[in-house]
Amino acid sequence: MQQPRLTFACELDRARLTVLFSDASVIEDLQALGAHVILMLSDLSPERAAVVQQLNAAGVPAVAVPLLSADEGYYFTADNTQRAAECYEEWKAWTAQHGLVWEGVGLDIEPEARFYQQIMDNPWGLVPMLLPRLLDTERPRRAQAAYAALIDRIHADRYSVENYQFPLIADERRTGSTLLQRLLGLVDVRTDREVWMQYNSFIRTLGPGLLWSYGPEAQALAVGTTGGGPDVPGHPQMPVLSWDELARDLRLAHQWSDDLFIHSLEGCVWQGFLGRLRSFDWGQAVTPPKTTPLAEGLRQVLRGTLWASAHPWGMLCVVAGITWLVSRWHRRA
Repeated sequence: MQQPRLTFACELDRARLTVLFSDASVIEDLQALGAHVILMLSDLSPERAAVVQQLNAAGVPAVAVPLLSADEGYYFTADNTQRAAECYEEWKAWTAQHGLVWEGVGLDIEPEARFYQQIMDNPWGLVPMLLPRLLDTERPRRAQAAYAALIDRIHADRYSVENYQFPLIADERRTGSTLLQRLLGLVDVRTDREVWMQYNSFIRTLGPGLLWSYGPEAQALAVGTTGGGPDVPGHPQMPVLSWDELARDLRLAHQWSDDLFIHSLEGCVWQGFLGRLRSFDWGQAVTPPKTTPLAEGLRQVLRGTLWASAHPWGMLCVVAGITWLVSRWHRRA
């Protein structure tokens, strides 16, 4: 089986980023793999520019992901669209100042960083945070329009655009719901390439089944994580995949896509995975994971919930019909 195109995401602060690329073997391995790199840009420093210049000189394609500082929340979200547009303009000026060359621009639109921190500290604390969003039915439309305008601006600057999305958006689209967009801040905006984040280090048992379930619908798949994480002080430490788990997920994903992403480059380097990928056997046969039926069942439940949220009158009719049938059955009994 032919090797897919590999892209590694790198999410280090500028000091650790400089150290990572001071090791010449990192770029040598990237060149040997024909790999691409996604650089998360939470600051626009000369040190980061120097790393991009290294990649440019080595012929390693790089995608820029402009981000906010940690103090501003790091991610682009459904609510900071104006600041996201400003951040893009700042990145453009920095790129011109240092003469940097990019393969394209990536948009990492996620829930704000405090959402993940709250999950780790006390998941019940999410309730007062999320409930008010249920009533703001215009929030998804506002965010979608703002990011569509930003994508148009990026295209006008002659860059391709990709975004990194939770696979749950597929079920939301299928049912016509906006529930997840309102609660989690997902933004259903289309780019040239949408990458679904299937990070099974967080859900080790069910994850492979979900990867197999969502895989046929994906344009591109991201697996991970192998280590590293957001450049946000105090951000929860993420669990990491072992080599065997990463190899499994890469083979599962490759059944459905020739465009594979790995989070993260630094984790692969720290664990010694980057060099091992140079001799990776992509032809090894894989079978559907044992948890695939469970994953499919959970997706059915999710789609039913999302459909009900998008069609409350239809759901009411279904409930009324079932109630009538049950009452008829009881009378006959």
